Amino acid sequence: MASIKESIEVDVPIQTAYNQWTQFEEFPRFMKGVESVRQVDDAHLRWAAEIGGKRHEWDAEITHQEPDRRIAWRSTDGKVSSGDVSFEAIDGSRTRVAVDMSYDPEGLLETLGSAVGADDVRVKVDLERFKDLIEGRGEATGAWRGKIRGGAGHT
Repeated sequence: MASIKESIEVDVPIQTAYNQWTQFEEFPRFMKGVESVRQVDDAHLRWAAEIGGKRHEWDAEITHQEPDRRIAWRSTDGKVSSGDVSFEAIDGSRTRVAVDMSYDPEGLLETLGSAVGADDVRVKVDLERFKDLIEGRGEATGAWRGKIRGGAGHT
C-alpha cells in the first residue's frame, strides 16, 4: 500500500472549509483527473477518474463524518483506497486541511508514480486548487452537517 499525507492552510473559517469539502460532486473543480463524483446517499459515493492514464470507476463509503472535524472513507469496490481529511481551526479565520490516505497502486505506471512521489505532488496541487476555490469564493457552495459513524448516516 502507498500512503500520502499532505496539508494546507486556507484563509477561511473552519465551517466554510468543511462545508465546501462536503460538496463531493464539486471535487472535479479542484481534483485533477477526477471526472465525476456522484453522491448516491449520505454515506456512499460513485467516483470516475483518470489515474495513470487509465479511466477507473469505483464506489466509496464514508465511514466517519463529524462536522468541522473529520471525514473518513474507504473504497468498497474498484480502486482500493482509504483515508481521512481533518479540519483544524488555526484561528477564527484560518483552517488547516489535512489529507491522510492510502491506496493500492495498480500496474507499472501507478507503482512508479507512487515510488517517485508523483501522488504526493498531485494531492498537494489538488489542495492548492481547493484553497484557490474556497478563498476565491469566500463561502461554500453548500453544506451537509450530518454525522456518520460506521457508514450509517445520522443527522
